[in-house]
Amino acid sequence: MGRRLLVTGGAGFIGSNFVHHVVEHTDDEVIVLDKLTYAGNRASLAGLPEQRVELVVGDIADAALVDDLFGRVDAVVHYAAESHNDNSLNDPRPFLDTNIVGTYTLLEAARRHGTRFHHISTDEVYGDLELDDPARFTESTPYNPSSPYSSTKAGSDLLVRAWVRSFGVQATISNCSNNYGPYQHVEKFIPRQITNVIRDIRPKLYGKGENVRDWIHADDHSSAVLTILDKGEIGQTYLIGADGEKDNKTVVELILTLMGQPADAYDHVTDRAGHDLRYAIDSTKLRTELGWQPHYRDFEAGLAATIDWYRAHEDWWAPAKDGVEAFYATKGQ
Repeated sequence: MGRRLLVTGGAGFIGSNFVHHVVEHTDDEVIVLDKLTYAGNRASLAGLPEQRVELVVGDIADAALVDDLFGRVDAVVHYAAESHNDNSLNDPRPFLDTNIVGTYTLLEAARRHGTRFHHISTDEVYGDLELDDPARFTESTPYNPSSPYSSTKAGSDLLVRAWVRSFGVQATISNCSNNYGPYQHVEKFIPRQITNVIRDIRPKLYGKGENVRDWIHADDHSSAVLTILDKGEIGQTYLIGADGEKDNKTVVELILTLMGQPADAYDHVTDRAGHDLRYAIDSTKLRTELGWQPHYRDFEAGLAATIDWYRAHEDWWAPAKDGVEAFYATKGQ
């Protein structure tokens, strides 16, 4: 029998992909703690064996609940976060409550119970790079967040580092590039464009579409996190990336081409405030020290598989689609 893991945010996009990955590739049992906000979805855990996956609906800032759950598990993987830049610009407060206070609550429980703790973070804590800059983010890149979302994630990372150093918490951190794949909410860039095409709505591209993201399939993120949980050195940070740099214009045009549409059948819309130019991850440390490699090395193949998933699971994404498009319409996006 394997471990029992607590996965916070395990009904969200990246968290649910991790739960599916754990069930498929290990003997571990999983307790999912998820608040089931709009970004969490019970349906993302549908079909998983009940004897191995338990869903607890609750808040990571609920200290009593968190303490009880920590007493039942061997390790914790902390995915739960408010994570949408646009939402953080509209109302920053939930990002403080979840990303800062929630992470603090979990760390205090890890401290009391001596529980192995892995903290999931983002490359957005490093700010952005110029489009013509040959550099990529590394574990030593200074933090330079640019939004309420990325600043609260940076703050949560620093809390983890402090609890390791000050209190001996057995924690590691990973900062990952942009994820794509199944179970991603339709407000996000790639699934929004895919579902637009399915619904015969023209895809939307912020500004000129020159902003570059370093894409990684969620299943590769999951395998990297398991590798760090098993082999990572306590107190260390590992960057997770799959060398998937693409500008947004290229991604939209590739989605259209893969879905049998003209590559230029999209609309330019008002750019996001403070839109970071470029993210790029150097995952050398993870690959050389822990021996991890991504499975989806071809972005086009991974994107095609993702398109197939959304085509086959309209029942999963359709309930949220109309509301998302109505919200963006009010912003001219």
